[in-house]
Amino acid sequence: MSFDINDIVRPNIRKMTPYSSARHEFSGEASIFLDANENAFGSPLAANVNRYPDPLQLALKEKISSIKGVPPGNIFIGNGSDEAIDLLFRIFCEPGKDNVILYPPTYGMYEVCAELNNVEVRKIPLLDNFQLNLDSTAALIDDNTRLIFVCSPNNPTGNSIDKTDIETLLNNFNGLVVVDEAYINYARQKTMIPELTEYPNLVILQTLSKAWGLAGLRIGMAFAGEPLIALLNKVKYPYNISTATQQLAIEALNNISSVNNWTKSAVEQREWMAEQLCQLPFTQKVYPSDANFLLVKMENARKIYEYLAGKGIIVRDRSKVILCEDCLRITIGTADENKQLLAALKIYEA
Repeated sequence: MSFDINDIVRPNIRKMTPYSSARHEFSGEASIFLDANENAFGSPLAANVNRYPDPLQLALKEKISSIKGVPPGNIFIGNGSDEAIDLLFRIFCEPGKDNVILYPPTYGMYEVCAELNNVEVRKIPLLDNFQLNLDSTAALIDDNTRLIFVCSPNNPTGNSIDKTDIETLLNNFNGLVVVDEAYINYARQKTMIPELTEYPNLVILQTLSKAWGLAGLRIGMAFAGEPLIALLNKVKYPYNISTATQQLAIEALNNISSVNNWTKSAVEQREWMAEQLCQLPFTQKVYPSDANFLLVKMENARKIYEYLAGKGIIVRDRSKVILCEDCLRITIGTADENKQLLAALKIYEA
């Protein structure tokens, strides 16, 4: 299959002239900046925030590049992964004409962004083992299918999607395959970042919200070929990541050892929690997980959810989600939080 990204870009996006900020137009060293109508006298908060942030987040991309092994030109940084997801719809999907494929149960923002952009969603439920249904996928793809979203490890099921199945999509689909790896740090299966050089139609989403513990900063990353990254930068808002956010993210990325320790502890707690939850009389199944949460099938899950909420312990009720009937999604907390959850469940009376 020969893939050319220009074949699926919306014509208006291809033709548009992006907004050019003052900081886009200058590169190099300078000591006096009188180009962007900023307040030159300073800020009541901190140094540098009176100036607009780097629109391309070059220092942050260099740091991410050194950690992920991806050239800065293959990195897009968004206000959470949700920004990248929304931009993919806006760049490639003609409202009222094109369609995308989702595999429920999966992350809900794919469908929300589709609805916001008036793009048809074609849903193909995962198989009973939470893997892709490739036969049904082939039957639903048509000339107007632009994006296929694969969440791996998947939310809310927690499992990784078979890599060979994803590669089958990449080899046979003349559109973009978006692999959302938000939980990849907790997974046994490796990231697909090395495959970027092989597949020009591959987009990988990652985040600093999970293992890196920066959910409040809203830093999402998209890794892809340079032509696609250029399109994302063309369409995004000029200053989508604040100066403070960029500085804090760089500082956090200097603490890899702490993140590795937290991730190791989370995985150990995940396995211990799975064992403990299996022993409860009302637990029907604890699904294997490659994420920082467990999907647990329980008798009358909604009642258990309400019982825990009454004790100030909040989990996620997924009972109304396809293939997740009577299931709770339980995030792995600290050792003390996990013990408190189990203590509450052990005295629960059905």
